[in-house]
Amino acid sequence: MSEIAEFTRHLGHYLPAPDVALVSRAFEFSDSAHRGQYRKSGEPYITHPLAVASILSQWRLDAQGLAAALLHDVMEDTSVTKNELEKKFGKPVADMVDGVSKLDQIEFDSREEAQAESFRKMLLAMARDVRVILIKLADRLHNMRTLDAMAQAHKKRIAKETLDIYAPIANRLGLNALYLELQDLCFKHLYPLRYRILAKAIKAARGNRREVMNRLLDVIREGFAKSDLIAVVTGREKTIFSVYKKMREKHYTFSQVFDIYGVRVLVPDKTTCYAALGVLHELYKPIPGKFKDYVAIPKANGYQSLHSTLFGPFGTPLEVQIRTHDMHRIAEAGVAAHWLYKAGGELDLAEAQRETSRWLQSLLEIQSESGDSKDSPTRSTCSRRRARSWRCRAARPRWISRMACTRTSATIASPRESTTNCCRCAPSSRTATISRS
Repeated sequence: MSEIAEFTRHLGHYLPAPDVALVSRAFEFSDSAHRGQYRKSGEPYITHPLAVASILSQWRLDAQGLAAALLHDVMEDTSVTKNELEKKFGKPVADMVDGVSKLDQIEFDSREEAQAESFRKMLLAMARDVRVILIKLADRLHNMRTLDAMAQAHKKRIAKETLDIYAPIANRLGLNALYLELQDLCFKHLYPLRYRILAKAIKAARGNRREVMNRLLDVIREGFAKSDLIAVVTGREKTIFSVYKKMREKHYTFSQVFDIYGVRVLVPDKTTCYAALGVLHELYKPIPGKFKDYVAIPKANGYQSLHSTLFGPFGTPLEVQIRTHDMHRIAEAGVAAHWLYKAGGELDLAEAQRETSRWLQSLLEIQSESGDSKDSPTRSTCSRRRARSWRCRAARPRWISRMACTRTSATIASPRESTTNCCRCAPSSRTATISRS
């Protein structure tokens, strides 16, 4: 199979030969165990665990984790036992496969209980081995990518479950790239018409933005060069779901949301973050009340960055993020960064677990202090936001009617002037998507 050959070649770039051999043996075992099984799309079932392992290899997961990913369904879908896996691949791999299988078997009486209890179970699983949840999230990501083969009712159920449980967990763990992709995929299957309309509008507006964005980046790079600052400056484009969410929360038109330009600045160290901020504030006037320092005070999931919104060219808002390269790796990979980005190409399992334990300590303390899993942060905050969302539904305009203009405008009002609703009426990202059609 050409896919496994390409996969093992990729592994050879960061894993030693004995580790690649372990992964190859796991593939052969999984291929044999799943022989005769097919996915809804008609493809051999082995394509799924291979795709899950490929996602994890992009995160540079270790050989044991990749082997467990290739084997993650054999205990649930075949006659293979944990003891058999332990004899062939070792106890750590067998424990991970068993952990993923047990997460799949959790059942709940209500959605609120599912949100709270699933979150707690996953935290406890991660306390033993964070690779269990990384495998589970990669498994869910591939299932979402291939959801088109499912019946419509199953699509909506799986998309809702993903948006309610898995996307928030990815966000809590700082897996930002995964979190954003899951949100877009859920939106696509929950509201296909809205997704298509927004995707088409974004594609049409992208060309109008390109020239302005290129000029903007040139001005910023020139400003850094004059100040002798070394920085990598790139443009940022909002995801389809983030555009939709802001339109719902802020009562914005499409042009108001998409006319906000985004820039990311990566610098060598923390001190340079603040120096770069000073240069940007000299180039463009900052909007009052639109600065957040997540470098000095990181978010609970470890995210660090300076955020500032400026009056850009022609009065167009310009959102900037400034962070170091290490902060960027944490922002994109979150808890997985402790496992994936190791100097020298070797992974210290003990050190990775220690870093992970420190990462999860505050969340585990919250869970242990709660006698009832329904009192977890996941439920309490979401329930309050959901209640506010339902109370404020009558005041919301029809969002599609606000998309009459899909072209970017030359000038727009500042976000402070454009907002017509109070912050208490803004629903959460999940509520904004699933509250109503």
